[in-house]
Amino acid sequence: MHMNSIFFKTNEVSVNYDKVPALVDIAMEVERGSIVTLIGANGAGKTTLLRTISGLKRVEAGEIWFEETRIDETTPQEIVKLGIIQVPEDKKLFPFMSVSDNLKMGAYLRKSGDSKAVLQKVHSSLPILKERTGQLAGTLSGGEQQMLAIARALMASPKLLLLDEPTLGLSPIMSAEIAKIITEINNSGISIVLVEQNARMALTLAQKGYVLETGRIVLEDTAERLLNNKSVKDAYLGG
Repeated sequence: MHMNSIFFKTNEVSVNYDKVPALVDIAMEVERGSIVTLIGANGAGKTTLLRTISGLKRVEAGEIWFEETRIDETTPQEIVKLGIIQVPEDKKLFPFMSVSDNLKMGAYLRKSGDSKAVLQKVHSSLPILKERTGQLAGTLSGGEQQMLAIARALMASPKLLLLDEPTLGLSPIMSAEIAKIITEINNSGISIVLVEQNARMALTLAQKGYVLETGRIVLEDTAERLLNNKSVKDAYLGG
C-alpha cells in the first residue's frame, strides 16, 4: 500500500433527510489499495454515507473527490462508469433471473469481449457461482446470494467497492467465507469501504476505521488502534 496515495475523499460533507441532518461534516479518506471500515450503531449514518458516495443522496454541503474528479454533483450512472460500485445491504438481485444473467447485468457498461475475461476471473475467485450458473438467484442460500451480489459488482471492474453489511444474517462459517473473499478482492488491487455490524471482523480486515455516531465521525484511527481502544471495545466489540 502506497503511503499518502489518497484516491478518494470527502471534504466536510453534510446530507439532510427532509431538512433533518443525516450526516454532518464528514471528512474521510481512502488510500489506494486499502480497506477502510465505517462502524457505528444502526441509524448512525453509515448506509447514508455509502448512498451519498454512490450519488443516490444529494450533498447539502461539502465535496466528494474520486481520483482527480469531483463527484458530488455527478449522476449515479457516471459514478459507476468512474469505477465506484456499491453492493447494497439488500443485495438487489434479480431473483427470477439466473446466476449467469445476474452477473451479465453487472457488466452492462462493458464491451462484450471484455466481460468474458472478467467473468472467468470472477468464476475462479467464486467457483460456487460457476456451479450454479443456470440456477435462479432467488433459490440460492443467503451466503450464495451475497457472493453473487459481490460477484455482480466485480463484473463492473470497480476501483472502489462499497460493501454495505455483507455478512448480515449469515452464519459464522459463511461470514468467515465472505471475509476471505473481501481480503482476496482487496489483494487484487481493489480499494474497499466496508460497512459491517460485526465491528471486530471489519477492523481485523481494514487498515483504517471511522466510528460514526448520529451522523458524525467521532473517532478515526488505524484499525489496529481502534480494536484496542477502550470506548470502541465497550460500545462495539462486546467489552
